[in-house]
Amino acid sequence: MSVRVEKLSGAAFLAFPEMQGLLTSELSERFGYGAVVPAATISGTTFSAEKAQWYGDLLYCPDFSLQTDGDGNPVAPYWSRTTLIEPFLVHFDSIGDAASALRAVQRNWAPYQFTCFRRASLVQEKLPHINLKVRVFPVEIPHSPMGVYTLLDEHTLLATGKTTSALPAGTIQFEEDHTNPPSRAYLKLQESLTMANHFFCIPLPSAGQKCFEAGACPGGWTWVLRELGADVFAVDRAELAPSLMADEHVIFQAHDAFTLKPEEVCARMQCEKMDWVLSDVICYPARLYEWVQGWLESGRVQNMICTIKMQGAIDWDLVAKFAAIPNSRVLHLNYNKHELTWIHTESAGEKLI
Repeated sequence: MSVRVEKLSGAAFLAFPEMQGLLTSELSERFGYGAVVPAATISGTTFSAEKAQWYGDLLYCPDFSLQTDGDGNPVAPYWSRTTLIEPFLVHFDSIGDAASALRAVQRNWAPYQFTCFRRASLVQEKLPHINLKVRVFPVEIPHSPMGVYTLLDEHTLLATGKTTSALPAGTIQFEEDHTNPPSRAYLKLQESLTMANHFFCIPLPSAGQKCFEAGACPGGWTWVLRELGADVFAVDRAELAPSLMADEHVIFQAHDAFTLKPEEVCARMQCEKMDWVLSDVICYPARLYEWVQGWLESGRVQNMICTIKMQGAIDWDLVAKFAAIPNSRVLHLNYNKHELTWIHTESAGEKLI
């Protein structure tokens, strides 16, 4: 076997598809990276990293220093679906040599490929099996370390066993239902609930639980909640899809959801505390933050999931305020676009899925 492993400095970031510009913008604006050298234009966004190199959607930054939070976790860009920590190169002669070098590091490896696709497939065939298929919701994400590798050419691969995501190459895709949901937004909630379970061990909504959805029309999120058996108070200025309007477990009110007080919502649902409060409303992030704070201060909610819709330039200080709320996490989901998702729980429970 002829293999040479070369340790690399810095980190590498795998951008979400068609979001190279958002990743480079975040690296520049949020992390202050690459702001002192002449700028180049990548995907319409001004970016000025002196030594950064793109490999498809993978951006390798040899002079980037990853910081950690108070718990010792790496602080990675939201628009990186997975971040490669402690990357290295493997120089190899044969496919077997490449696979053996990766297996010597750890078990689980997922490919990201932008070139040498057939050769990469042969490497993957010689690695231990992982599930790279489309998932059927609900699904549990294992917490096992997930390495990532990509072939740079026929005899060189870039890899790491340390990443910021337990998903293969930071990606999850669900089997789609093209008939029943009233909108594709249902996929976003399915992913949000999956990640809430993964990070906080929050059980999925279930029969008898009370949910409040702000801005529910046409009902994609309400549909997911009803499929799981929960009761839903759905509020929007426009009605939901007819099948949901006829559902006896859905209470609909035509109203501005953000003006309803927590005690009014709980009274309508005949409970002291809502199990879930959710919002996919298009609004300014500052207004969403104020609304969230009102619910948290009321003590009348167990779990929350909200989409932070970006209105123009991203206010990173405001995003940091969402992330700083105890028992919270801000994510960019595979089913998000130019937006982030905030997940919060009052207290974590046992993992049930």
